[in-house]
Amino acid sequence: MSLNIQEAIKRSIQTEKNAMNFYQLGAQKMNNPDARRTFELLAKEEREHASQFFNIYQGSDIPSLDAFLDSAPDNESSWVSTIARLISADFSEQKALELAMEREKNLEEVLLETASKIDNPEIKAVYELNAKETHHHYELIESEYARLMGMVHETDVDIFVRE
Repeated sequence: MSLNIQEAIKRSIQTEKNAMNFYQLGAQKMNNPDARRTFELLAKEEREHASQFFNIYQGSDIPSLDAFLDSAPDNESSWVSTIARLISADFSEQKALELAMEREKNLEEVLLETASKIDNPEIKAVYELNAKETHHHYELIESEYARLMGMVHETDVDIFVRE
């Protein structure tokens, strides 16, 4: 495996940590219990994504994934800095969910683009799986956003149309 692929994997581990920190910080500010649970679930899943990347990482500079993930957030990362700005400004669940949808959509695109450039089937599969799970994150956030905003939920559409 080339050094470039290993560097990409290391960046992906860091990105998943940044996303995890984004959701942890956002969850701490949530007043709505359902929105808080959504962010707590997403933080847990981002930790799992980091683990998937760590399992294919051959570098020795991250000896303990748990210690790495439990270290202080990288305040310079775009994930952490955007949620920090929102928290210090006019935080609302609505704005946090909107920001999360934007971040997940962008991450899905990056993961798919990276996967398209990888020849190794095992590594490519990890990127593709993470892109699929990231898309699911977007859908989960979108659903919570619709619920929070009082919009018709996708599970209610059939009932709504038939009545």
